[in-house]
Amino acid sequence: MSTGLREYLDGPHKAVRDVVRDGLAANAGLLNAGLDLSRDEYRDQVLAVMQQVTAEGHTGRGFPKEFGGQGDLGGFIAGFETLAFGDLSLMVKAGVQFGLFAGAILHLGTSRHHEQYLTDAIDGHLLGCFAMTETGHGSNVQALGTTATYDPATEEFVVHTPNAAARKDYIGNAARHGRMAAVFAQLVVGGETHGVHCLLVPIRTPDGESMPGVTLSDCGPKLGLNGVDNGRIVFDHVRVPRTALLDRYAQVDAEGTYSSEIENPDRRFFTMLGTLVQGRVSVGGAAINASKVALTIAIRYADRRRQFSAPGSAEEALLLDYRMHQRRLLPLLARTYALHFAQAELVDEFVRIFGSDGTDNTEGNTDGEGGLGDRDEHDRRALEAQAAGTKSLGTWHATETIQMCREACGGAGYLAENRLAALKADTDVFTTFEGDNTVLLQLVAKGLLTNYRESFGKLDPLGTARFIAAQAVEIAVEKTALRTVVERLRDAVPNRNDTADPDAGLRDDAYHCGMVRFREEHMLAGVARRLKKGIDAGDDAFEVFNRCQDHVIAAGRAHVERVVLEAFLAAVQAAPEGPVRDRLKELYDLHALATIEAERAWYIEHGRLSGQRSKAITALVNELCAAVRPHADELVEAFGVPGAAVDVPMVVPSQHE
Repeated sequence: MSTGLREYLDGPHKAVRDVVRDGLAANAGLLNAGLDLSRDEYRDQVLAVMQQVTAEGHTGRGFPKEFGGQGDLGGFIAGFETLAFGDLSLMVKAGVQFGLFAGAILHLGTSRHHEQYLTDAIDGHLLGCFAMTETGHGSNVQALGTTATYDPATEEFVVHTPNAAARKDYIGNAARHGRMAAVFAQLVVGGETHGVHCLLVPIRTPDGESMPGVTLSDCGPKLGLNGVDNGRIVFDHVRVPRTALLDRYAQVDAEGTYSSEIENPDRRFFTMLGTLVQGRVSVGGAAINASKVALTIAIRYADRRRQFSAPGSAEEALLLDYRMHQRRLLPLLARTYALHFAQAELVDEFVRIFGSDGTDNTEGNTDGEGGLGDRDEHDRRALEAQAAGTKSLGTWHATETIQMCREACGGAGYLAENRLAALKADTDVFTTFEGDNTVLLQLVAKGLLTNYRESFGKLDPLGTARFIAAQAVEIAVEKTALRTVVERLRDAVPNRNDTADPDAGLRDDAYHCGMVRFREEHMLAGVARRLKKGIDAGDDAFEVFNRCQDHVIAAGRAHVERVVLEAFLAAVQAAPEGPVRDRLKELYDLHALATIEAERAWYIEHGRLSGQRSKAITALVNELCAAVRPHADELVEAFGVPGAAVDVPMVVPSQHE
């Protein structure tokens, strides 16, 4: 069964994933290199392995064929995600070089940039940086302090760091290996600032010396990912030619005239950033795969390690036979499967919009203002929100899962040789790079509120009245706890199906989806009412939003939880009948009920759950853990983590052999 399940999990890019697995196995020595080498030696070894992978053609898979790629964006992302089974410094360094640096050239540049730089970036001859983040400006990219001022007398841009807060910080490849940076700066032309744009700026000579006017420094030791040479960059009036501007969305002619087909500066900014969503897509997938590694180690250990014996028994019990140990690990296993399928849906949508070769399918579809067409822009914004939400939940899940796996393995899990320490350290930053998760969920909620407002605006007067009446009834029902009364009656008088199986209703897919959808819609309606009430009262808009910010972010998270659940259900329904679907259905039920159980206080507060049914859900989660337990080893085996990544001393050989 595990073979069939692995094939189903691997999906259409199984061959790519297997190639990367083989490559990781061949470079297993990199896994613990950071323990024995100096920081610079470790970084150089990571670079050497990345260049080997590049020489084999894997990293160019997602780029257009005319530049040495293979035109397979879905395969590229699948391969990148699979790299997370190995050394995460290798994965991140590859992400900086090929996803961010080369990606910026591809998506923000035009043909001359592609012809001059893209092939060298794809084959690793031109190592680059993605210089966006600044010391004083992380998530707020629109407020970056670095400037790029056009000088028409020399047809050059002058790139400058005006103060310490504008220093480029945490920049991958900057401390040791990068020779060029894709620099995001405020574009100043003719004394007018046109917002953030991207330019290609050389930062090192071929022999490794800093370019004139460029000051490079090392960020030093980090909590994790010390195989990545994160550094800081300061520019002192560095001049680059006019052609250094990546000018797909905005151009500056020789005389110093700025032009853009997208007239609205905010729309232009978000369109440019939207093309770089691949980073969030990839990081979320990598975090989910790192969770798979931790769960494979912890569950294999729990299926071999014995502790204490039952009265009258000479043999100690396996850790995984204890209910609490099941509770600690198996719902996380189910959630990992759920996120895997949500990530697969996200990648499919990403490829649909950006094309199989990584080029934008929406190019040329304008709305008369020079921007994207309305339909294309809607799809792009929806993709950005989906990527932001999946990345947030996936990376938070990795942090929680790896910590729990470490605890579940006791002192053995604390030893560096057993990999959980490195996984914990290396993934910790995932929750804040490629966007801080809290900020990303705010982005998700903002999109939902915009859609909510637009939908409300389309209602005629009768529809508006009905909507308001429905909201009033909803509130009244909660205040009178009518739902709780109805649910108690339903619990006390089961229908025919409930008589045959008391838990049948709780394992109903429609029940699960209805509960999470109700929570999402209720939270969204509630925060919309609060925002409107404050604005209507004449309060300061920022203060109104700030008062509701926790509610806004909770609504965003509730939305993503629903998307993940429905993606898992769709994957179960599409699975081949037999053992594969049976195992997935058990995991789906466990994930769905554990999700509801985690928010049962909210459901009780809002009249959607009685005390009796809440207890029944907890009992059923326990039963589902017991049902999943005999298959746990197979379920992690299906992840296909290469043996070298999980054959750690505490699980090989097994404790009772």
